[in-house]
Formats: sequence, C-alpha cells, structure tokens
Amino acid sequence: MTSETELIPAPSGVAYALPGGGVGCVLDAGTEIDAGPGTERVAQWLRATVGAATGLPLAPHQDSGNRIMLRVGPGESDDPEAYTVIVDGYLVHLWGADEPGLFYAAQTLRQLLGPEAFRRAPVTSKRRWELPAVSIRDAPRFRWRGLMLDVARHFMPKEGVLRYLDLMAAHKLNVFHFHLTDDQGWRVQIKRYPKLTEIGSWRARTKFGHRASPLWDDKPHGGYYTQDDIREIVAYAAERHITVVPEIDVPGHSQAAIAAYPELGNTDVTDTDSLSVWDTWGINPNVLAPTDNTLRFYEGVFEELLDLFPSEFIHVGGDECPKDQWKQSPAVQARIGELGLADEDELQSWFIRHFDKWLSARGRRLVGWDEILEGGLADGAVVSSWRGYEGGITAARAGHDVVMCPEQHVYLDWRQDGGEDEPVPIAHVRTLEDVYRFEPVPSQLTEAEARHVLGTQANVWTEVMEDHARVDYQTFPRLAAFAEVAWSALPAPAERDFADFERRMTAHYPRLDALGVAYRPPTGPLPWQRRPGVLGRPKDGPPPNA
Repeated sequence: MTSETELIPAPSGVAYALPGGGVGCVLDAGTEIDAGPGTERVAQWLRATVGAATGLPLAPHQDSGNRIMLRVGPGESDDPEAYTVIVDGYLVHLWGADEPGLFYAAQTLRQLLGPEAFRRAPVTSKRRWELPAVSIRDAPRFRWRGLMLDVARHFMPKEGVLRYLDLMAAHKLNVFHFHLTDDQGWRVQIKRYPKLTEIGSWRARTKFGHRASPLWDDKPHGGYYTQDDIREIVAYAAERHITVVPEIDVPGHSQAAIAAYPELGNTDVTDTDSLSVWDTWGINPNVLAPTDNTLRFYEGVFEELLDLFPSEFIHVGGDECPKDQWKQSPAVQARIGELGLADEDELQSWFIRHFDKWLSARGRRLVGWDEILEGGLADGAVVSSWRGYEGGITAARAGHDVVMCPEQHVYLDWRQDGGEDEPVPIAHVRTLEDVYRFEPVPSQLTEAEARHVLGTQANVWTEVMEDHARVDYQTFPRLAAFAEVAWSALPAPAERDFADFERRMTAHYPRLDALGVAYRPPTGPLPWQRRPGVLGRPKDGPPPNA
C-alpha cells in the first residue's frame, strides 16, 4: 500500500483487489474527462486544481481510451454526499449520488494522486501520474461538518477566507460558520448603517496574548468585507459544496456596534458615547438595550444579511451576555414589567425569540449558542452546544436540533501540548488524539433524540492568533482528526485506532505542506512558531465535564 492510498477522512469501504484482477491507471497528456450531465462544475474544478498541479490538460472526452468518467445519479445510496471511486485500467470512474458526492469523489482522487497534486503548478518532471487499482465506496456520518472561524477578534482578509474554504473542502467539511461581529470588531458591510464599518471595524490597539498579559500591539487593527466580498466568498464556498452560516452576535458581544451607534447601548446606566471598539479580551459588560429601536436596527442588519447569505441557518450568538446593566437600568426593568417577564434571563429569551420568529417568517432558521436555553428555548431554534454536552442533550430531548461543539473537545484555540514552547497556551491540553476520540452524539440520548444531532463543528477563536500562520498552527493537524470524526463511521472513542490515524497522517502532512499550511509538527513547534514571553492562560489537568 502506497502513501497515496492513506486517505483522510477514512472512507467507509476500500478494496484494492478488484474483481477480475483490475490494474491501476496512469494519467497522462492524453487523459480526458468524460463529464456526464450535471457534472460540469466538478470537471471544471478538476481542471483548475488537479490539472494545474499535474500540468495535464484533462481535455473534454472525445475518443481517448484513457479517461476520468464523471457521473451523478441514483445508486447504492440516496445520500447526496455519497460517492464511489473505481480505478481499473484505462478508466477512472467517479460517481456521486448528487453533485456534492461527486465533488468528494474528486477530492479523494486528488489524495490518491499524491501530495504533488495539492500544489498550484507542477513541481515534478514526471509524466506518469499513477493511480492504484481501487474501489472506494463512501458517505458521511453527519450532514453538518463544520468549522467556525472568528474573524472579529483578528481580521482575516478575504484571500485567507477563500484559502480556508479550500482547506475545508480538502477535508470534506461542508459548513463554514462565519463569526463576523464581536466586541473587538464588526466585519461585514451594512449599507444602511455605514458607521458599523467606518467606526466598528477597527480598534486603536490590541492586547497581545491573554487579557492578563501586560503586552500591547499599538498598531491599529481592522478590516471588513464589502458586500461584494461576501458574495464572492459565498459563491466560492458553494462551488465547493460548503454552506456559509453567518453570525451576528446579539445581545452580548456587541461593543463594536455600540461604539458605532451609541443609542444601541444601555444609555441610562453607562456613557455609551465614550465607548470605542474593545481592545482586549474576555466577557464584556456592554450589551444591547432591549428597546424597539434596537430590534428595528438589527432587523435592518439581518435584511441585508439575508440578501447576501442564502443559508437556511442564521447564527445570532446569544452567548455570554452579562445581565448587570439590565439589572441596573430603570428602562430595562420597566421593559421587563411591560412584557410580563420574570427576570433578565427571560428578557434574553424574549430577545432571541423575537429574531427566531422574524427569521422563521422569512424561511430561515435561527442558530444560537447554548445560552439561548436560559429563560426558555426559542421555538424552532437550533442550539450550538459549546459549554459541554449538557445544552445539546437538553435541546435534543426537547425536540430541537443541535450542533455539537463542546469546548472541552473541539475548541482549537486550546493548547495542543503541555510543553513550555507552546505559543500563548490557552486552557487545557487537547491533543490530536483527544480530538480524534471526540464523540459528537452523547450516550445519554435515545435513538430518536440522537436524530436531532445535525452534526458537529470545530471552533477557532482568534484572540491570541494575530495572523494566518497562528490560525494554521492552532487548527492543524487537529482539524484533520476532527474531519474524520465528522465524516467517518468510527467505533466508540476508546476503540478507535489512533495508531492507524497517525500512520495515515504521515502521508497527509506532505499534502498540508503542499497546501502551505503552517501546522504544528508532531515533534512540537518550530522556532518561529513559538511566542516566548507572551502570557497565555494554561490550565492543568483534564478539562471539566469532558
């Protein structure tokens, strides 16, 4: 078995001994693409990526005996993401139940060709691109296989986002949770509210390291995506069968919006005119005022957002909303009385329910972090269970859909090792093996309740990640392990063959090298990946509620 057959994520079924003693195939300058109806976009992707890397034209099929045949349609599975790859002699047959499955078949073909196939131009003089005789049948375990990227704390320019969509596609991930707003920055153009980007998209300085660090970067930091940038990102994602789920945080994590429009804050208890975009980290006390003006303002935001993002799901945050200002505000207390609510928790639930109904009326579904359970779960809402499994269990038992993303397992800003060289160490150690042994479906759920688990998601919070290289370091290689958890039908965590996964990773690291990913090497950080003297916040022992 060659390194090219070490596939990640692991497929459902692989056979290297074909009926009739099949033989491998060699792709060369005469190899053509036989694209059946509905396969044109995948053919285009193959020419643009595999064709560019190999230098092969991969011309449309005429009468060559050597071809890559692309087909979609009914088969062994009605899962639109199911696929088959068969390599036998002159023919490479890629089949998908629908276009997404065919696209994943093409991604598997790329892995079979070797790491050179992941480059943007040929780097080898070889003219023989050999494929082993193989039959692969595969389909994903979960429909939601997500990555959340926080671009609010540290802005990632558009080209970096497009690059991460390519990295997601290479690992068969299909949901990009785009964390666009927070206390430290507003990253999406809203034309009716220009100050959100004129004021809210940049901060004068930035805390370097954990919030307890004495270090500051005094260079202004900022950036935002124009609406055309967003359209480009969404279209680029769609070509790779990735759904972009935007997040606009309410009612907490909103200081950037309040700095731009002070009337959104609790003006009777704090001087909102003096607020600027926050330059440090943590839970911010400045939250939105639950007024009709605030509701109308954010309805305006979401109206523009719905034109940009066709996703069924819209994320509204709902996490880490301190209630202190609401408790101190005479206006808010009057609002609680007027609405007949019991307390501030019910007020937050009322706030979230408002947007749940607003989005539902427009054919969309609200997603929120598990704090939306406080004060009563919003009707029809989907819960992102981040504080462990409990929120997801509660939501599933109540009949609500869930995305499992518990911080103890899949928060990739958490440190990867206990060594002193680990850059800006945050929280508990979560190794590659820890991520590989993560199980998204809690054992406490019945079979019927477990069907509410849409899938799982890894989250990348960027407070201590000042550039794309730091994001790469924290995200990889653990995202490869997560991708296998999300895609493959693995046994129970304790029974998983991590040694086999490590063996396959030895073939995968050269693919990541070819893609230019600044991952954490298995032996530890390289000298330039360290951040000596930059304070983190490491925690000892295993994480609680893991």
